[in-house]
Amino acid sequence: CAGANLKARANEDTVLQQGASTALRRNSLRFTVHQVAQALQLLDKPYIAAINGAAVGAGMDMASMADIRIASDQARFSMSYVNVGLIPGDGGSWLLPRLVGLQKALELLWSGELFGADQALEIGYVLRVVPHEELMDEVRKYAKKLASGPPIAIQLTKRLVYRGLNSTFMEGLDAAQAAMTIVQSTEDSKEGPRAFVEKRPPQFKGL
Repeated sequence: CAGANLKARANEDTVLQQGASTALRRNSLRFTVHQVAQALQLLDKPYIAAINGAAVGAGMDMASMADIRIASDQARFSMSYVNVGLIPGDGGSWLLPRLVGLQKALELLWSGELFGADQALEIGYVLRVVPHEELMDEVRKYAKKLASGPPIAIQLTKRLVYRGLNSTFMEGLDAAQAAMTIVQSTEDSKEGPRAFVEKRPPQFKGL
């Protein structure tokens, strides 16, 4: 995803909306693409992004919303907003520092540079890079591995991690205690140890 088509929309001015009021420009994001970003932030299931080409501008914002990013060796990335006089409009300035650190995030946001999959891996933006023709097979394999795990434990673990980013250590411990109480009441918490003793793969049901 390369974000907005600036050439196609240049005459319509639907991207910059320079003739519109401040309220209209603000709400143009709030009631459109921001609804997608908000929905993804509330998604309890693992969200995996398979990146097979350009993730530029809003496209990189969308990739940054994922829990896990796996890239083709042909993928390329850019926070290109600055190149057209804009700022990251879809959450990139909030997401990127949490993924690659403050200093690197600022460099990418200020420069708008285009970089490849290898650099994305080096800075920790993607989990792994695979040959282009193997991308979807690798992503499906990874997704199936996650899907075979205990759904409730995976869901609550995701909540703990994300909420922990904005909480104290003691608050994190309290949240972990509450989550542990929930998972200990599930059938999956019995199935795991039972499968270990019986030397077989566990069959988690989300119960």
